[in-house]
Amino acid sequence: MRKFYYLFLLAIIAQCGVPEARRPIKVKTGSILKESVERNKALLKQEEEQIQKIIAADSNNTYLASGGGTWYHYISKNNESDYHPKPDDVVTMEYNIVSMENDTIYTKQEIGTITYNVDKQQLFPGLRNSVKLLKEGESATFLIPSSLAYGYHGDKNKIGTNVPIKTTITIIKIDKSQN
Repeated sequence: MRKFYYLFLLAIIAQCGVPEARRPIKVKTGSILKESVERNKALLKQEEEQIQKIIAADSNNTYLASGGGTWYHYISKNNESDYHPKPDDVVTMEYNIVSMENDTIYTKQEIGTITYNVDKQQLFPGLRNSVKLLKEGESATFLIPSSLAYGYHGDKNKIGTNVPIKTTITIIKIDKSQN
């Protein structure tokens, strides 16, 4: 019985230890955001390389950088006017959307002639910025990276996730703001 008592006492003493403190769970804040930024930078670099290849292969046109992340060339230019659309102007225009491989996504007929109140209506960023580069009667083709097109979400119809696009825009009329 005494052996049993010592064995029992030894088991109890062995179980008694210093309680170990619970450590907080380490949460890596910002790691998902950092990964997303790196992924988007890599995607933009890839799309810019694709755009530069298209520009290099198109020896018939002279491309201009917009300063806002797009590249464009004129189809028809209006040398008689020097007025570009300003905020609150109303622009009547037509445009189409094609892939970088020239596959038609939306025709001008599908989109139709639209009336756009400059900087007051929702258009994708590349189109909003491109409209302000053209004058009345001008037409140009723009190469737009996905970040300035429909981005991660696409248009939830024909344009998928992260798809760079080409769009040919024709400015039919500019109604100047009264301000």
